[in-house]
Amino acid sequence: MKNNKLVVCAYHNVGYRCIEELLRQGAEIALIFTHEDSPTERIWFSSVRELAEKNGIPYLTTDINEPENVKRVRDIAPDFIFSFYYRNMIRPVVLEIPGQGALNLHGSWLPKYRGRVPVNWAVINGETETGATLHYMVEKPDAGDIVDQEKVEIAFSDTAHDVFHKVTDAAVAVIARAWPLLRDGKGARTPMDLSAGSYFGGRKPADGLIDWTKGAVEIYNLVRGVTHPYPGAFTFIGGKKVVIWQAWPVEGDGEPGRIMSQSPLLVGTGKGLLEIKSLQVEGEAEIAGAAFIEKKTPAAPRFE
Repeated sequence: MKNNKLVVCAYHNVGYRCIEELLRQGAEIALIFTHEDSPTERIWFSSVRELAEKNGIPYLTTDINEPENVKRVRDIAPDFIFSFYYRNMIRPVVLEIPGQGALNLHGSWLPKYRGRVPVNWAVINGETETGATLHYMVEKPDAGDIVDQEKVEIAFSDTAHDVFHKVTDAAVAVIARAWPLLRDGKGARTPMDLSAGSYFGGRKPADGLIDWTKGAVEIYNLVRGVTHPYPGAFTFIGGKKVVIWQAWPVEGDGEPGRIMSQSPLLVGTGKGLLEIKSLQVEGEAEIAGAAFIEKKTPAAPRFE
């Protein structure tokens, strides 16, 4: 079959599901580049390596940009390279190899939320929609011509984990539509207008620190944007770190950070109150907010 030989760089659920779809459509995947799982990261997603083994596809966990791997890819002479949540930037020396182009599946409605962890950023910023975008790769990240896109809704109650599953489904829908057209040389190419978008960098666990002077809705968006399986939004009380896993904004007034009610557990913010539904003191088990009692603080304790 013409234009059917691929090299795929993939990780995470998006990588797993998109490879499954390509195989379902008869694509010939000659080699997969993926990653070793980090011992410091909670692995809650499907293994691309296991999928490769199941289907008898050769795979490597070394960087595709390494000279010996560039040579491997050249020797394969793929028609396309696909990148599905691969964590290394693929350099121009690799992008120029495939005869029909190199494409990336990004978890946002590009050009919005170019860059790292786009689903988390979209939830943290209170967006009501995002999407999945297939685009050609160029030297600049998430900047090449768009092939296809699928929008998804972000409900006010959605966590980043919820939205990630929606985006994964959207990614599969995009690949299902786009691959036959690309293989036949009929794929769309719409230039990306970077001036209409935004770029965001990666996030570290330390970025989850809560600023109680912000409004309750803004803090709630942070909580749901980094809750399980991510490291969580956190604060301190009496020198102890407390991760807020679940919360909800409610009307009312209170000094930022001050606990206004124990049951339900209501905390003042810069605008409104935040009901804390689930939290975890460092070194202890996660508990319901209403069960939280800090014995060593004054009668009206506060989060720092």
